[in-house]
Amino acid sequence: MKSRFVFLISLIVITALGLTACNVNASRPTPPSGVVVFGAYATSIEEPWDGVIHTALLAAQAEGRITYTWQDALGYQGDMERILRQEIGGDNPPSIIFGDAFGNEEAVRAVASDHPKVAFVFGSGLSPSEPNLSVFDNWIHEPAYLAGLIAGSLTKTGVVSVVAGFPVPEVNRLVNAFGQGAREVNPDVKVKVDFINSWFDPDAAQSAAETQITAGADLIFAERFGAHEAALAHGLLAFGNMSDQNALASDTIVTGPVWHMEPTVNYIINQVAAGVYTAQDLKDFSSMSKGGASLAPFHNFDSQLPATLKELVASRQTEIINGLFRVNIDENVPVSD
Repeated sequence: MKSRFVFLISLIVITALGLTACNVNASRPTPPSGVVVFGAYATSIEEPWDGVIHTALLAAQAEGRITYTWQDALGYQGDMERILRQEIGGDNPPSIIFGDAFGNEEAVRAVASDHPKVAFVFGSGLSPSEPNLSVFDNWIHEPAYLAGLIAGSLTKTGVVSVVAGFPVPEVNRLVNAFGQGAREVNPDVKVKVDFINSWFDPDAAQSAAETQITAGADLIFAERFGAHEAALAHGLLAFGNMSDQNALASDTIVTGPVWHMEPTVNYIINQVAAGVYTAQDLKDFSSMSKGGASLAPFHNFDSQLPATLKELVASRQTEIINGLFRVNIDENVPVSD
């Protein structure tokens, strides 16, 4: 079953660029800018979080702006530090290293401290560190709220569910924003939340969703990949996360929050190329106003959703982008109804 999940998510994250991922990809000649980028990922790039970063870097390479190599599935047992030091000490050392530091904070920060001339740009729940470690995260709570508006409007049982990874701030704010939207349009709705305590376990996500469906949920927010399979099996609706996942189940996945790393990636590449890179918290580049987040297209659901609901979502989206409406940033652990 897991091989099927890996194949499907690969189609979404990578195939659009016509490129196939592997653990370490082949090098390409350095472009005139001299910007060499290495990607260091704790999980497999088929996991949507790292996959979004990888996709943005593949796009920059396809445009001829960078040379990009990567290694994924590094885990949390020391391989991150070893690989980072190995790449920096190689024949064509990177100017920029992108990756995720969650679970590897000490290793990443130790290597960054030893190599201040390399731009380290890592997903992290902590602060940047001068002079060279920038941090980012997926601040996509705004489209998660919009998805909640839709879920609260469409539920027939009055129960919607969320299958999430870990109860950490970056996940909590998405779940709470989804609940905010659902309750705004349906004050009596119940939001059931289940954490699978894994970043990528499609089987566990599907099992958790099955339990919630048994408890009355008729809409599933698949914050973790795989939960949509339960909705598909029961003829219910679901919402994806991180990327536009409609292709996984076109009659099941209505929409979902999408993370776009291109604004962050392009900003860093330009900074390094101009010789003006500094350590920063890059969170704003993942906002809807900066183009770093969006609500996935409705695809074939566009003709099925009520016009009044689509108008509400479009209006709220415009207000968010223009700074006229602020989605709550609530990082407390959500309580299941």
